[in-house]
Amino acid sequence: MAGAHEAPRRIGEVIRQARVLQRRSQKDVAAALGYHQSKVSRLESGRGTDDMRVLRAIAQELEIAPHKVGLAPAPPSRTATAEPEGVQRRTFLTAGIAALGVTSSPAAARDALVQALLPGSALAVAPVPPTSSNLASLQNRVGAARRLFHTCDYAMLERNLPELIADLRWASDNGRADDPTLSCLLATAYQTATSLLLKQHDQGGAWLAVGRAMAEAERSGDPVVLASSVRVQAHVLAREKHTPQAVTLVRHTTGQLSGSYDRRSPKYLAAVGLLLLRGVTASSSGGDRAAAAEFLTEAKEVARYVTLDQPDAWANFCQTNVALHEISALVALGDAGRALQVAGPLTNRPIPVPERRSALWVEIARAQSQLGHLADGYQALRMAETCAAQDVHRPAIRNLAADMAARDHRRTLPELHRFSHRLGVPA
Repeated sequence: MAGAHEAPRRIGEVIRQARVLQRRSQKDVAAALGYHQSKVSRLESGRGTDDMRVLRAIAQELEIAPHKVGLAPAPPSRTATAEPEGVQRRTFLTAGIAALGVTSSPAAARDALVQALLPGSALAVAPVPPTSSNLASLQNRVGAARRLFHTCDYAMLERNLPELIADLRWASDNGRADDPTLSCLLATAYQTATSLLLKQHDQGGAWLAVGRAMAEAERSGDPVVLASSVRVQAHVLAREKHTPQAVTLVRHTTGQLSGSYDRRSPKYLAAVGLLLLRGVTASSSGGDRAAAAEFLTEAKEVARYVTLDQPDAWANFCQTNVALHEISALVALGDAGRALQVAGPLTNRPIPVPERRSALWVEIARAQSQLGHLADGYQALRMAETCAAQDVHRPAIRNLAADMAARDHRRTLPELHRFSHRLGVPA
């Protein structure tokens, strides 16, 4: 009997090691595949599974070689027959863990970003002092980071952020710590890191980044920067299902910043408007229709004072963005039909920011999926992919595609299943 349980225990340990090395939770891995957490827990605890598709999907998600989880024959070994069974097992586990410990490029980039957010000297992240730490250069680099986010080039952004944060911290620690401009730039860099980590469903990293953002925003004394940091903090709270706290935070902050919109700068309008839209998202995700309507009405009022739909190059607040959040709120509240009505005119409207264009089609896909129109939902996801290819590989979109494919029981939409498989979730 002991031998019968050995393989599941070994496989469970390999899966657990791979997941831990990638700093992912069981819930995160399960969500990425459209499963319940219990499936991952069952495998890791050595209880095995009767469905090899589950094991294959988890191995693919965690980048585990098939032979390490019994999905393929082990490579030939000249010493396998000469070694005792206990030595073979130790050798296999050592080799398996060593192989899993080889960090891929994306994992290395994530580790570097998390390291850049940790307390301590910036030189611990970047031993070589930056050669271009003048303020104008740093401002340009922060702007470039924001553009990478809005164009959904998440891979490049994840590679660039650690060095940018390290250089900003180095400049702040070496004679310019009292410069409010540097605090503003650091807060913006941390806000961008928070948004990126939330896109990747790294809740722990997002909490770390948003704490940094809030500290720098308060140090700067700039209400615009503070509003932007509160916005991402509310996003983290809502993502962790603390929606009442998120709504309270947004309501309190906007209460201090609202009014006199006709005399405000474009950046001020953008910051307050985006904060209000975060309130729309948080309240609708918590099922609070009244609060969602309240925030949406105020956001529309702010948008009246925005010129030409573009307050500045990357502020990303405009009447179109207000409409996008109205669609998202309607979908979250289960009003899919109304959401599609609001979305209709936007599909022919130029939306300059790729991340926003993609968001429109993703919300249309959610609405179509809610209505059971899987073919139309799939077409909307393909449109989102044409707008921002990296964006559709986010865990949330992968979960949507997996759910839609799972509901196509008769496999009448083979293209949907192929799309789901291409995103890395089982079709």
